[in-house]
Amino acid sequence: MQLPFPLVEDLDPFAVEKGRKLFDGANSDFLKGVVAMSGLPPSDRVEVCFAGRSNVGKSSLINALTNRTRLARASNTPGRTQEINFFTLSDSHYLVDLPGYGYANAPLAVVEKWQKLLKQYLLGRANLRRAFVLIDTRHGIKAVDEEIMSLLDSSAVTFQAVLTKADKVKEKDREKVLKQVREKLSKHPAAFPEIVLTSSEKGDGLAELRAIIAGLD
Repeated sequence: MQLPFPLVEDLDPFAVEKGRKLFDGANSDFLKGVVAMSGLPPSDRVEVCFAGRSNVGKSSLINALTNRTRLARASNTPGRTQEINFFTLSDSHYLVDLPGYGYANAPLAVVEKWQKLLKQYLLGRANLRRAFVLIDTRHGIKAVDEEIMSLLDSSAVTFQAVLTKADKVKEKDREKVLKQVREKLSKHPAAFPEIVLTSSEKGDGLAELRAIIAGLD
């Protein structure tokens, strides 16, 4: 019997090659940082976004996916990045890095501004094909993660869980985390029914994630 929310494994070689070509480092560039809806680029290509609490490893994952060491820059201060950052992939895709969430020490007015912009973005991008919600494999899904998942549910945006830093967790402990993640995801109607397990340092799951993105249209 197959588990609900299985791990993505054994992808078609053609899909993997399509993903590799899309994410060739020479084709990836930073486009712009956006602080208001008026600054969004045209909705003229396939778009995917990455969401996750601060320090989950979003910048590291984007850099690893694109084979670029400094394409996405992580701030030394958690919660500092307040922009929606757009990256281009060839002439066909946008990668979008959403502001990290989950730091209560950010000023309330700043948090409210983030939340308003995020809601407007999720509701207003017809070309947004999927959101990838990054979950630290060491900690599983936390309450702040469920908040963003509920927002994606209400926005009718399909999201897929991507577990980061998988190399930091022993296999026996990883299974406990996967069980918790599957239980939490089952409560969210917008959750895509497969999980991607990744390690930016080891390269695990990168080919699978590239193939998934390349296959969206």
